[in-house]
Amino acid sequence: MTDHRDRLARLVDRQALRYGHYTPIEGVLVSRSVSPTEPITTVMRPVYSVIMQGMKEAMIGSGQVRYRAGQSLIAGVDLPVTSRILEASEDKPYLSISIEIDRAVLLELLAGQSAPAAAAPDTALFDTCDFDLRLADPLARLLELLDYPEGIPVLAPLIRREITWRLLQGPFASVLRQLAWPQGDLGRIGRATSWIRDNFAQPLRIADLAGMVNMSAPSLHRHFRTITSVSPLQFQKHVRLHLARRRLLASEAIGFVAHDVGYESLSQFNRDYRKLYGVSPSEDLAGLRQAMGAPVSSPT
Repeated sequence: MTDHRDRLARLVDRQALRYGHYTPIEGVLVSRSVSPTEPITTVMRPVYSVIMQGMKEAMIGSGQVRYRAGQSLIAGVDLPVTSRILEASEDKPYLSISIEIDRAVLLELLAGQSAPAAAAPDTALFDTCDFDLRLADPLARLLELLDYPEGIPVLAPLIRREITWRLLQGPFASVLRQLAWPQGDLGRIGRATSWIRDNFAQPLRIADLAGMVNMSAPSLHRHFRTITSVSPLQFQKHVRLHLARRRLLASEAIGFVAHDVGYESLSQFNRDYRKLYGVSPSEDLAGLRQAMGAPVSSPT
């Protein structure tokens, strides 16, 4: 098992240097930093994350957590996250891997259980525990596919399905069942955040969104803020800026990206970006690339 963990750590290090943060496998992210970072705000999908080296602090919704090498985290709904890396150096960089949870696969696996699980109470938005070493091998196999991209379309969904199945057999099962339960508040808000994420550039009408998830507009607004710590409109803004940040990191032009994520005004985009991330888009990208140990270039 230790060999699998060491193999996974080496793969995270190599693939993060190769790809940055977002890999060619949809929903598979790797992180590498050679220094501690300032707090950064993003929008987290339902996700399973493992730290292989270093330590991180995150404010998830209204909760806060610190987790370090050898620990894992799961989040059961789209949430705004403000996080910072606390331990990282040139000799021992921060390393982590994250896998977004596919709700369709989760529902299929739960439906196939011999006895259906009872609905989970609306409590935990996220949880942490020690890394289950049985997951080190499938996670490593997933990253190894990046060296053989012709196998990604066929094998990556199978390995991600295996990872989800193993998570359902462990301590994170209750958070995952909560994500799948359609009638609970978390399930409804989860559907609302998913719709916002999938339709980020469209105008957001609270009454229409409330109808989609079978809630009144006041109830949606109240539960949305309780669970995510922001309003639906603020969440939409976070989603737009998070997507913009990802695309700018891939060197797309700032003006094009701003318009494409729903902004009519470039100056408004720059103001909102600075308000959320504390720096301008070009300054932010230079800092991110420097932290990852990658060459610095700025989109225009």
